[in-house]
Amino acid sequence: MIYNEQTIVDPLGDSDQLEEQQAKKNYAKVGSARPSSLLYTYGPGSIIDLPHFTIMPTGLESWDRIWQFRRDGQPPSIDAPRLLEVVQLLLGHSVKELRPFPWQPTTNTFSKEGSDLGLPARVFPQWMRCTGCDRLATIYAFKEGYRNTHPYRPDEAVFMHLNCPGRGRTDRRQDARQGKKKTRPRPTVPARYLIACPNGHLDEFPYDWWVHRGEPCPKARNPILKMEERGGGRGANAIIVCASCGQRRTMAEAQGAQGRTKLPGCRGRFPHLDAFERNGCDQEPRLMLVGASNLWFPALQSIIDMPRDNPEEKLRDDAQRLMAILGNKLEKYASSLEMIRDLLDGKGSGLDELDDNQLQSRVQLALSPVDQAEQDKKRAVWEPVDLLVPEWRYLQREPAREFDQEPRSQLTLSPRPVSPFMPKGVSRVLAVNRLRKVNAVIGFTRIDDLDRANDRTSRLVPLVRSGAPQWVPATEDRGEGIFLQLDLDVVEQWEQTVQASSLWEAHREAHHRNFERRFSETAKIVDPDLRLPSPRYWLVHTLAHGVIRQLAMSSGYGAASLTERIYAWPKDAARDRPAAAGVLICTTASDSDGTLGGLVALSESERLAEIVNATLTAMRRCSSDPVCAMRVPKDPEDFLHGAACHCCVMASETSCEGANRFLDRRFVVPLPGQYAELAFFKD
Repeated sequence: MIYNEQTIVDPLGDSDQLEEQQAKKNYAKVGSARPSSLLYTYGPGSIIDLPHFTIMPTGLESWDRIWQFRRDGQPPSIDAPRLLEVVQLLLGHSVKELRPFPWQPTTNTFSKEGSDLGLPARVFPQWMRCTGCDRLATIYAFKEGYRNTHPYRPDEAVFMHLNCPGRGRTDRRQDARQGKKKTRPRPTVPARYLIACPNGHLDEFPYDWWVHRGEPCPKARNPILKMEERGGGRGANAIIVCASCGQRRTMAEAQGAQGRTKLPGCRGRFPHLDAFERNGCDQEPRLMLVGASNLWFPALQSIIDMPRDNPEEKLRDDAQRLMAILGNKLEKYASSLEMIRDLLDGKGSGLDELDDNQLQSRVQLALSPVDQAEQDKKRAVWEPVDLLVPEWRYLQREPAREFDQEPRSQLTLSPRPVSPFMPKGVSRVLAVNRLRKVNAVIGFTRIDDLDRANDRTSRLVPLVRSGAPQWVPATEDRGEGIFLQLDLDVVEQWEQTVQASSLWEAHREAHHRNFERRFSETAKIVDPDLRLPSPRYWLVHTLAHGVIRQLAMSSGYGAASLTERIYAWPKDAARDRPAAAGVLICTTASDSDGTLGGLVALSESERLAEIVNATLTAMRRCSSDPVCAMRVPKDPEDFLHGAACHCCVMASETSCEGANRFLDRRFVVPLPGQYAELAFFKD
């Protein structure tokens, strides 16, 4: 069933049938992936490159079937009310919970725990090319050659062309004298071309339509196609050939703005849902390669699990938690607090310890209807930074003692004195001995990343066929970190100086040019200045990258495993948002209980001061200087960084939350040139 495009995907159906036949095969499983890669790189609607073909994880309805038929009881739920509240704000209150991927860790190498779970996927694209004879056809032509029989090597799954004649060579034996070609099985590979549109639709490339220029083949109803490669398989260098009528056409004609006019209209297809857009699509499609970096951009929201102080927010969190645990049973037993307590017993939520009045108030809030007008108002003004504000407020508290742990979230903080050798401007340090980060997928986009689109909800490609999902995929990461805070008064004075400089004006104009050239054509008109982070963000962001490099040399973790969470924005009284200037550098793991403690060990006063001083020293020089140190964007340049490159402060994409944008060493340390006075750390 893995190759049947017209049926609902059932990746375990083949294995069920084989078990009944007592056959030892492995048709259902075709590979494995880490939860973190499924979150950031290979989520629903993306394309996963396997050794012999590619697959696409499907919509969430198929995931429900995995939990329903392969596990007993309710699927596990991730407790993160603050994150769930934001997901509901963006997608609607039909979303009731956050669920992990259908995955379970094993206790040992030979354990079969979680073997009945898996991520549903379909073969996509389904046009394949034979590596022996260049035959171009859908997988239905090669389905008899599907091989996946090794129980411990699912990565060896392959579609074979069983009777491949090769590229015109004949057998040198007796068959050659009879004019017969020698045939033998040859593996097939995906035909690497697709068509996509900015609305998130994705479709197979219409090879038959393309080579015949929109007309049927004059010689055959089902013509035989071939794909001849030119230029080593790079770019659109292939030639599509119809062996039935002899017509040829290059794929290069489909490239660029001119090539778009030659492609058929977008059909509005969502292959991960096996569905099409109900109202069609008016966007112009474009040629896309299977491995293109702009094929899939995840839309993620994440939090560091920290308690909230506001009583009203705490009440909402408890109501969300109550609904997530009990689901439909809450309404059924709303009048019986005793029954609700029994259902909550052993769940570890602490709700069963509330008195009757407190528990009743939370039940009523959880069952109360949603004020849609109020939700629309909140959605209109919501910004991603709103998720960070509660975390910043909590981090402003000084821990009462070493290893000060918050009972519910298990967040553990330890106070750290600021060393007298620490550079002036760093005002506070905290050791985060233990933390929990929760990440949720709310959708994805194609062609353009989410921050290139103004209307965040309508641009998202849906995860279900109709309406809003009842749950969204999420992961829990556990780890440790170090929190560094800058002196807010000094930052404010420094920021005013930077905003009045010609360097900041150059960055601002470059951002305008970048925005106008690369902002999605499907987005609404928006002021580019609203998307330009303030100078303090550039300061904290650049400093964080430098510190990550130095920490990696001493912590035992690779730089790619360290991530930044930046808190940097000016005060906004209208939104009740206090000024912030700090960074949490942490390392987390989604498939283990935590990390090794090597990062927190570097938070000791003298050791951390040494690392920060080494960071500032290293940032004064770059192997690309003076080119790097003197870089200022000028028209028509539109890059979003200044004195920054991969030799000095740019980091891997797993570490940087801003895709290596908004970086400039001149805002951190003095560099040769006219902008030395703009450095925050002058001494």
